[in-house]
Amino acid sequence: MSKNRELKVQVVADIVEKIKNCQSMVICSYSGLTVEQVTNLRKLCREQEVQYCVLKNRLVLRALQECGISGLENLLEGPNAFVFSTKDVTNAPKVVNDFIEKNKLQSLEIKGGLMGIEAMDVAAVKALAALPSREELLATVVGCLVSPVSSLVAVLDEIAEQKAAA
Repeated sequence: MSKNRELKVQVVADIVEKIKNCQSMVICSYSGLTVEQVTNLRKLCREQEVQYCVLKNRLVLRALQECGISGLENLLEGPNAFVFSTKDVTNAPKVVNDFIEKNKLQSLEIKGGLMGIEAMDVAAVKALAALPSREELLATVVGCLVSPVSSLVAVLDEIAEQKAAA
């Protein structure tokens, strides 16, 4: 096997590993971004523990086929960046969508994505970006559980104060 082919086989294996370990993946077209904008996006991705990388479409297609994932073939045309989220399913869509909205970019465009092994269209990726993160949802649940208990404690405290005053 030639050296070039061996390298490509290794890259496909790495992409397969990324796809298997990710909670979500966003595919976006980045043509027209300045170096400064790409640098800022990469920095934001690192801060949110999301991996941004530019990969060859043909190698990503091979990796998707190895994973048994279909539905993204038509998105793999032109220069694409891939954003992988391993911790939370909403991280990658949020980072890309927020960066686009914050900077009012026309040159960075979400093309679709992947959640687990399910292909997503642009609307699904944007809907996922609008959802609160796992930590925010857990905090909301804890707040809902604590609220009735704290109200009960306040009522019991008032009753105790009234009995002590009488």
